Amino acid sequence: MVRDNRRNSAYLFGAICPDRGIGAAIISPAANIIAMNHHLAEISTQVTTGAHAVLIVDGAGWHQAGQRLRVPDNISLLRLPPYSPELNPMENVWEFLRANKLCNLVWNTYEEIVDDCVNAWNFLINDPDRIRSIGARSWACVSV
Repeated sequence: MVRDNRRNSAYLFGAICPDRGIGAAIISPAANIIAMNHHLAEISTQVTTGAHAVLIVDGAGWHQAGQRLRVPDNISLLRLPPYSPELNPMENVWEFLRANKLCNLVWNTYEEIVDDCVNAWNFLINDPDRIRSIGARSWACVSV
């Protein structure tokens, strides 16, 4: 495999709703509170009017509530316990995208990185059944 020692990166922030088979994402040059705020705003636009979304988050620094994280009124954050990625369906999404759309690639420019991230995300969200399959876990569902 080709080894690339350059240091350009893009961060794909994504969320899915397995029930509706949809997703929302942004691509950012940095993983920080500013990017997370943009991501939360994007997710908020995808929540059905009158509904409320619960977003599962881990302990990443940009997931911390603090005074700078702006959580829209139609979203609540559900924090996972430490070292429990198996409880977050998005971990399966990232594994799928890395294994199938974003593997063994070397990019010449930041724009190429972003383009491939966009293409990978669009591949996922254009297949609602795949979102449902990857994101749903019968053993982790909560019924009300």
